[in-house]
Amino acid sequence: MSSHKRRRSIVMKISQRLLAQIDSDLGLSLPFVKGRINHVRNCWHFCTDGNALDVMFYDENDFVNGMNRIFITGQSFEVVILAFTLMDTHVHFIIYGTLEESTRFMHEYLRRTSQYLATEHHLSNRLADIPISRQAITDDVYLKTAICYTLKNAPVGGLMYTALDYPWSSGPLYFKRPGLWCSPQWLCGQEGELSTKQMTAREQRQVLKSRRHANQIARMIGQMVFPGEYVASEVVERLFKTCRAFNYFLCSSREDDVESREGTVSHLSIPIQEMRQHRKELCREMFGTESLTGLDTVRRLKLARTLKSRYNSSARQIARVCGLVFDEVKDRL
Repeated sequence: MSSHKRRRSIVMKISQRLLAQIDSDLGLSLPFVKGRINHVRNCWHFCTDGNALDVMFYDENDFVNGMNRIFITGQSFEVVILAFTLMDTHVHFIIYGTLEESTRFMHEYLRRTSQYLATEHHLSNRLADIPISRQAITDDVYLKTAICYTLKNAPVGGLMYTALDYPWSSGPLYFKRPGLWCSPQWLCGQEGELSTKQMTAREQRQVLKSRRHANQIARMIGQMVFPGEYVASEVVERLFKTCRAFNYFLCSSREDDVESREGTVSHLSIPIQEMRQHRKELCREMFGTESLTGLDTVRRLKLARTLKSRYNSSARQIARVCGLVFDEVKDRL
């Protein structure tokens, strides 16, 4: 195994557990047959509502931190990131993994982003009520379409980038010579080779603002983790099989192909059983009991606010699991 692949297997150790299933779930080993549509499993398109707030990422520093947060968050869940785009008002992710793990990843990424906005920009609960949507991806043609739709968000949104050059996405990773990152913002050295720095564990902890990954030294470009460390670009390349097919879907995919799929995209909340378990654990942590019995309205509201902050689920669901009347407390959550 090359040193490049060894390093990736270390950094992406959680998602490596899933890679053995990807061949069968995505039909990657099936021979190409013109016109045949292959079924896929455990693939999801998650996005936030771009009309819900004015800004999610204010400047380049916010985007760099947002990219690094994908790496940090992904270490905690058994998911594989196939594609993503961070726009200034919303985010898109194409994720392989179980619905439960993929959902938890999405909630945790937004929780961390909300925490960052509170710390850096003094915007408390900025993402508290942001609508999150998901689509189940059930065949390989739609998976290719959804990936390309995600990558085309920047040029479709009027930004002066091509889909393969927008720096805050996985677009520049696919069908490139190993070791290259094509966006001009990051080109350094001859022929655009990555200018990487081997940081010490301490330096990387400071950059990533996390102590969890002190023993996993990722390739860095300045203050940013190289996206090839957490995006499974080789899986996407195997899915499309050729650069020509990739370019075809980039050119032919349209917004209507994705947004009209299955009608309205479903809004997302954590499963109620899982939220009840989180409530019990948090209730024990805060008040020394797993039961709501005996908790007055003030303490129940405090519990609800903490659940909302940690898990970013819907306010109606939070009120229900905390034994509160939604119409009475919705403005206080």
